[in-house]
Amino acid sequence: MRRVKKRWQQSGKILQVKKIRYHQEDKSRNMRKKSALHSLRVAGKMEYLKKIGRLPEDTRKKF
Repeated sequence: MRRVKKRWQQSGKILQVKKIRYHQEDKSRNMRKKSALHSLRVAGKMEYLKKIGRLPEDTRKKF
């Protein structure tokens, strides 16, 4: 086991894995558009529900 670890360290694979561990690729243009449209729809729906009284007002303290 020790030999394998040492070879991985020397080859730089461990360092490379640690660097890219939490990296996410950028979304494609279509996915960004779809996500933006979805968030606009949800925000509009929430605003409408709040106006007609179906959704309680936000009770958290605002600073």
